[in-house]
Amino acid sequence: MQKKRGRRVLRWTLWSILIVLVVGAGGIVVWSQIGVMPAEQKPLTDVRENSAITVDDTAEGIVLAPADGDSEVGLVFVPGAKVDPWAYAAVLQGVAEDGVTVVITRPWLNLAFFDLRPLDAFTAAAPEVDVWAVGGHSLGGVRACQLATDADALVLFGSYCANDLSGDDLAVLSLAGSEDGLSTPEKIADARGNLPADAELVEIEGAAHASFGDYGPQDGDGTPQISDDEMHRVVTERLGPFLEAVAPR
Repeated sequence: MQKKRGRRVLRWTLWSILIVLVVGAGGIVVWSQIGVMPAEQKPLTDVRENSAITVDDTAEGIVLAPADGDSEVGLVFVPGAKVDPWAYAAVLQGVAEDGVTVVITRPWLNLAFFDLRPLDAFTAAAPEVDVWAVGGHSLGGVRACQLATDADALVLFGSYCANDLSGDDLAVLSLAGSEDGLSTPEKIADARGNLPADAELVEIEGAAHASFGDYGPQDGDGTPQISDDEMHRVVTERLGPFLEAVAPR
């Protein structure tokens, strides 16, 4: 009798644990789909009408490439948490015009930390490109830092590394915003020690956290003092030469 009671208690316990796990997993899935910040339509329309680049929606991600097909360097870019990947197309189209193949990923559950795919799962979108940088915005940048050991360069938009890359032979460009209320300039400065000594850190005057994408204002952020068009121009001017420098000679 006691053995039967013990088995019933064990079964009840195991079923309870299973139910909690299923409910918890379901809750995470539902939460990940709520509050996703959509891409603004005007910048996205400009990208799709840009005859200097091609735009492809592939299994690996959103691919922006120069229309002439001449590309020697690529950039895998990881979106911020709960941000529509298309929101980064406009700010990255300038480097695509200049010859860079850009692959904007679609993180699992809209959160980069849940996406455990390796870098080559995204570079497969352009097998003809041999040199790759990896980058990301906000939480996407944190994930990019984890993938950086398989890349030739690292690009951070309003982000910083949680893992130590200070001893790596890696070209790094970190773009921060003076008005960023989330990845503040102070937070980025505090994490400077995780980057190589020759990493290039640039603070864009007037830029907020959401200035690095076209998805509207974000809770907790500062107020941008720079227009979207100017932000796109500044990012292209900084990012283009950096990626050109890591391209093969």
